[in-house]
Amino acid sequence: MGENITHNVAANRFEYITPEATAYIEYEMQQSIMDLTHTIVPKALEGRGLGGSLVKHALEYAREKGYKIKPTCWFVDKFVKKFKDYQELVVEIPEDSHNGPVCEI
Repeated sequence: MGENITHNVAANRFEYITPEATAYIEYEMQQSIMDLTHTIVPKALEGRGLGGSLVKHALEYAREKGYKIKPTCWFVDKFVKKFKDYQELVVEIPEDSHNGPVCEI
């Protein structure tokens, strides 16, 4: 499934597009830090593991480019805590400053 994820540079997001809907993970770049802000999987695409695939794809991209990540999206934060091999990518921020947008999964 990850092979169908594309990088939409103009929109700052990685996308999985089907005729039914588009799932995506958005990011903002701040120097060499990729702030992963939203993970969106529409109801029509739920239950396929797309959220995890999108996050993994974004994390692998960050690793390849030598970026650190800021897991503003709660789903990304949860994913990174579960899969410890991505921990070295995370920029440490105080817990009380994690007040980013709500993500929809």
